[in-house]
Amino acid sequence: MAAAPWRSASAWAVLVAVAVAGVVTTMAKECTNIPTELSSHTVRARLQASPGAAEWRWRELFHEHLNPTDEAAWMDLMPPPPRGGLQTAAAADAGHHHHQEEEELDWVMLYRSLKGQQVVVGGAVPASGAAAAGPFLEEVSLHDVRLDPDGDDAAYGRAQRTNLEYLLLLDVDRLVWSFRSQAALPAPGEPYGGWEKPDSELRGHFVGHYLSATAKMWASTHNGTLAGKMSAVVDALDECQRAAGTGYLSAFPAEFFDRFEAIKPVWAPYYTIHKIMQGLLDQHVVAGNGKALGMVVAMADYFAGRVRNVIRRYSIERHWTSLNEETGGMNDVLYQLYTITHDQRHLVLAHLFDKPCFLGLLAVQADSLSNFHANTHIPVVIGGQMRYEVTGDPLYKEIATFFMDTVNSSHAYATGGTSVSEFWSDPKRLAEALTTETEESCTTYNMLKVSRHLFRWTKEVAYADYYERALINGVLSIQRGRDPGVMIYMLPQGPGRSKAKSYHGWGTQNESFWCCYGTGIESFSKLGDSIYFEEKGQKPALYIVQFIPSTFNWRTTGLTVTQKLMPLSSWDQYLQVSFSISAKTDGQFATLNVRIPSWTSLNGAKATLNDKDLQLASPGTFLTVSKQWGSGDQLLLQLPIHLRTEAIKDDRPEYASIQAVLFGPFLLAGLTTGEWDAKTGAAAAAATDWITPVPPGSNSQLVTLAQESGGKAFVLSAVNGSLTMQERPKDSGGTDAAVHATFRLVPQGTNSTAAATLEPLDMPGMVVTDTLTVSAEKSSGALFNVVPGLAGAPGSVSLELGSRPGCFLVAGGSGEKVQVGCTGGVKKHGNGGGDWFRQAASFARAEPMRRYHPMSFAARGVRRSFLLEPLFTLRDEFYTIYFNLVA
Repeated sequence: MAAAPWRSASAWAVLVAVAVAGVVTTMAKECTNIPTELSSHTVRARLQASPGAAEWRWRELFHEHLNPTDEAAWMDLMPPPPRGGLQTAAAADAGHHHHQEEEELDWVMLYRSLKGQQVVVGGAVPASGAAAAGPFLEEVSLHDVRLDPDGDDAAYGRAQRTNLEYLLLLDVDRLVWSFRSQAALPAPGEPYGGWEKPDSELRGHFVGHYLSATAKMWASTHNGTLAGKMSAVVDALDECQRAAGTGYLSAFPAEFFDRFEAIKPVWAPYYTIHKIMQGLLDQHVVAGNGKALGMVVAMADYFAGRVRNVIRRYSIERHWTSLNEETGGMNDVLYQLYTITHDQRHLVLAHLFDKPCFLGLLAVQADSLSNFHANTHIPVVIGGQMRYEVTGDPLYKEIATFFMDTVNSSHAYATGGTSVSEFWSDPKRLAEALTTETEESCTTYNMLKVSRHLFRWTKEVAYADYYERALINGVLSIQRGRDPGVMIYMLPQGPGRSKAKSYHGWGTQNESFWCCYGTGIESFSKLGDSIYFEEKGQKPALYIVQFIPSTFNWRTTGLTVTQKLMPLSSWDQYLQVSFSISAKTDGQFATLNVRIPSWTSLNGAKATLNDKDLQLASPGTFLTVSKQWGSGDQLLLQLPIHLRTEAIKDDRPEYASIQAVLFGPFLLAGLTTGEWDAKTGAAAAAATDWITPVPPGSNSQLVTLAQESGGKAFVLSAVNGSLTMQERPKDSGGTDAAVHATFRLVPQGTNSTAAATLEPLDMPGMVVTDTLTVSAEKSSGALFNVVPGLAGAPGSVSLELGSRPGCFLVAGGSGEKVQVGCTGGVKKHGNGGGDWFRQAASFARAEPMRRYHPMSFAARGVRRSFLLEPLFTLRDEFYTIYFNLVA
């Protein structure tokens, strides 16, 4: 009996690419938009914002292939059968003909099933379905995971809560305004702006993300208000789809797909359709919305008809060419849909969105990623991963494995992220890609999906390690602290860059809605989805792969696992995590597997179960504990966390000195506006030779020195190595102004005079001298006597130069350099000059505008020192994440 239709085409993606192109490499750089720049969402948004004269040029650069076809043409594209095997020529020939007949029948079945036809074999309709791969580790339900929102190490809980606040701020009528308008229904309220405005060709994409994000956030929090909002959006979209009457559902007209199918300029309509279908599917699967599944099926049927018509009227080649416009994860969502409906048409349609010219390159293990638009193609790989899970075809496992290894080894930054200006650059040439327009946030969101699938398949710790790195540095970094709805598009990697100062900068709540806003709200809604994975069976096992304060209700066993972390600090260099168990019924046998990350070591590591030592597994493996668990069991883990440097992905010798600094999985950024030369002291120096922890208690020594003049508040600031007075910023949180206005007053000696050095916050170990410069030399000229303010105001201080008694720091006006003034010196403003002097030499000792993060380090530089802090904690500050190491 012939194989099921999906199986005969197990390698169809790569083989069709070869059949159509002749050789895979000839298609490499044509396997995207023409012109290539039009793949970029940034470019498309800019073009949309300035229509007119430029439009004709874009259209001219597109090309069309108008070749009529029929079933015979489809058959011409059937891949040739494989040769091989040790058998007689006659037997081989007979077997070949029999196999070819089966293959031909299966290939035509694939085509006819797309057209809604059936092929009868032996008087029966072939069974649908596929021999799914597995078994794999299973995802645990977000309904059963709760993040700790309030602990000392609750960065994830705070990020989730900030995102929830944003999702609740968004208005249902404004979100669906363009959908209602498109369906000719009343549209109350006003539409949102940015990429959701009524004339944006990508409008509606964010609504799809919103449906996915709210489903996962509701599962993670069970917030009742959010449940009402997401249900209202589904109801509104259902009304729009019913009004259309064809299954079509979008915020833009179907004419966009006419242009897509004719290979004419249009901004990625299938990209948006994927978001809507995925959002509705998540509302069904995660949130249990009863009507959402039927809406997805209706959409799939509508677009199956469109794809069928393209193939029948023109050619399969025309369809493949149309996929050079970004289609998001259409293959992914259709494979997911097939696992629910088991409708063969959904499986075939998913196959037809597996982009052959790209997956074919990966199938022959060619690193030809350069110049490909990254976030167009990562979702195609994710869809290929779902194809492997659904069909068991090992080719797609190999494709995903090779792709992940290629990106991680040749195209990834120290953050774990990838891309420059939305594209991949040449492999192992990232030193020339260090700009503000690096690491598109969408790519990190999608690479996490790739690694998550691979970990579930293989249980390899390396994939969980990658997930941890990219989640901490690439996802947590894109929120601006606790500001709801303020996120970034790109995560700058270059020296002296700021998240606030790039082409896009920080977005806004109501006027951005970039692609990275959509993936951003999803990322922060599902922070609990990859902490725990389950292995079911007679002996259930739990894999704990991320160290995130949380509680997991393990329903299979009746156990509840509560994970807590001790706060990390630069001076106590151990990650300490506890797992407390409670049980509905004591004596439940189960296995806990806890990841031992590759960044730790056995020296100083410790694990205990109920205060009894356990033998610890090596880094890169799992600590496995199997027992009958009962309430009160506690597993404790202590893992050394080290400083280390990591070279940029660039194999040219002249760039070997460009290195990032990591503390375990945390990427440390140095606060600087451009300087990046670090002084290691020796060619092979260890990181600890030139990087030291900021001492405990340093926050208690921080101060901001302020004055009032003319009704305005000013602060003493160290800018570019000199002292000036700057107007106190209204929004001081996470800004360079706050950094420059914060000093560490370090007491010196124990005599009655309060002698101290004055260190700028961002130059730890360097001091202000009596020449009013900042130096690493701590001579007597760097001492100040901190005395009560000369003007007599309670709590004020004056800073007397230790080398020049009677001489003090004297402030000028805003932006003016601070000077040294001495008692009996030059008067100012005529009469009353003495009063002016006393006022100018007095500073209010205010609360520091900035504090050290617990994971703060001081790094020695060639011309200055650097304050290193975790990248994800920074907001508007200027920083570098790569240093040029100078021996």
